[in-house]
Amino acid sequence: MTWAPHFLRLACSKIRLCIFVVLASASLVCMTLSAEAQSRLSSARMIDGFNKTVFGAEYTSFGRQPLYVRKFTREVRFYIDAQSRKKRSNRVRKFILSLNNAISGLKTRIVSNPINANFRVYVVDSPDYADTVRNKVYRRSNARVIGRCMVRSVFSRAGIQRSDAVIVSDQGEKLFRRCMIEEILQGLGPLNEDRSLRYSVFNDASRQTSFTRHDRIIMNMLYDKRLKNGTSQNKAQALLPALYKTARKRVR
Repeated sequence: MTWAPHFLRLACSKIRLCIFVVLASASLVCMTLSAEAQSRLSSARMIDGFNKTVFGAEYTSFGRQPLYVRKFTREVRFYIDAQSRKKRSNRVRKFILSLNNAISGLKTRIVSNPINANFRVYVVDSPDYADTVRNKVYRRSNARVIGRCMVRSVFSRAGIQRSDAVIVSDQGEKLFRRCMIEEILQGLGPLNEDRSLRYSVFNDASRQTSFTRHDRIIMNMLYDKRLKNGTSQNKAQALLPALYKTARKRVR
């Protein structure tokens, strides 16, 4: 008579084990599906961010949007024209040179003669901002001056020929750092902005003051050798998932 309870306990134990295995398997499937869904969502979000920053421009001539890829095809030679009272050259230099490791396919260098530069960075105090934009960037006394920092790029379907950025030094550390990062990065290609990009400096409404992972991925996608200057937005779409996959592995 003692075997019956033992048998029943054994049977119940097996049933509970089976239930546990089934539940654990179901949980694993759900977790896998969730990870896959998150990966697809992340990919879609980054490709959307790429499209919103790389194609078009925040400020355009005659209202025409340049819906094609533009970037530097050769070494970017920076000249730092530091005119502010507070010394900022070393910080600007450090950020520029850090881009060599942060962005695959991009090569930057600091030059001592502005004649040799294809990217000039002016660091000024706020009273000198408007005059610098008008007289040294646009070289027109009646040029429209917008914002507290800016960048202007001269480009065609063959790529960017030159860029000029003006960064204000004396309006606080956060604004200086944000302007430095945003304008230098934009001058390398992603000239557009969008208010939906929460984790990006390519959004004047965000509070980002660093070179975020979001923006590092965008820059690595842009400077991938598979993406050529002059590629239209429509033609680029088929390549963007592969560019994102490569950039995601590089940017940790």
